[in-house]
Amino acid sequence: MFGAATRVGAVVVILLGGWSVGIASAQQRTVVVLGTATPGGGFPVYGAAVTETVNEIDSTLSIEPRNTKGSTENVPLLEAGQLDIALVQCEVAHDALAGIGRPQANLTIVAAMYSTPGMFVVRGDSAYRTLADLRGKAVAFGARGSGLVILARYVLDGLGLDQERDFQAIYLDRAGDGPAMVMDGRAAALWGGGIGWPGFAAVAKGPGGARFLAPDAEGITRILAKHAFLKPMTVPAGSYPGQDAALASVGSWSFIMARPTLPDNIAYRLARALHRGEPALARRLPQARETTAASTAAAAPRLELIHPGALRYLREIGLAR
Repeated sequence: MFGAATRVGAVVVILLGGWSVGIASAQQRTVVVLGTATPGGGFPVYGAAVTETVNEIDSTLSIEPRNTKGSTENVPLLEAGQLDIALVQCEVAHDALAGIGRPQANLTIVAAMYSTPGMFVVRGDSAYRTLADLRGKAVAFGARGSGLVILARYVLDGLGLDQERDFQAIYLDRAGDGPAMVMDGRAAALWGGGIGWPGFAAVAKGPGGARFLAPDAEGITRILAKHAFLKPMTVPAGSYPGQDAALASVGSWSFIMARPTLPDNIAYRLARALHRGEPALARRLPQARETTAASTAAAAPRLELIHPGALRYLREIGLAR
């Protein structure tokens, strides 16, 4: 998709008297290609914030974001060395690292992104008030390659439901198409996750406003009993326009992951830049306030899954042993 060779390299250009004269004293930048997802979803927005922050903090790095089909494509692209780092939703990472439905992936974590509590959004002026109300209805579950689709599969499975059997499942070519389908009635609901997710914000600002639906307390207990890697999470009140009360749900953490051969020194510099840039990243994107070195140490399923270069940095700042 992006060529067989890795994109990590250095470009040196100097302008003198209006002419490009090649190798000289200009500062070298290591190019790091970052895979995100389809336009209109949360990953491209997050990737842009990370790109701007890292490029601002570390003058030796140049992050270059690339749109992809999402988490399920990012994993094989990382394995093939066609991306250097990529955004991967937890359920996709979980399946890849555990070898569920595919060979076990040799990928590592550079940083934890943010927690993703899963839920549905419907128009606020609709009759839908519980998950049971959505059975048999048209539901947009997200872009085909998105990890959010897999999160939905696990959540619904914990409730004894199936995307294909119990709903008129819609899978999108572009994540940004989902909100319009809810607003114009082509879909009863849109599945998504996280705080500040663009699809939810779009519906909340549209005609009729928004109502958010998540599993009830009994449902959450059933989901966690069947899929222990998921965690109880809360969407604080006011996270979206018109959301007056906190909403309990389940979800997981998404990660910035690295190709198998990403050099340790590059992962170290990425981890350092993200840590030093935490305030700037949070200003650019409120959802990214969870992207911290402390979150990476806490959210990784096991420390050995963190890239050795990133882990070395966490140890230097006292967040890992």
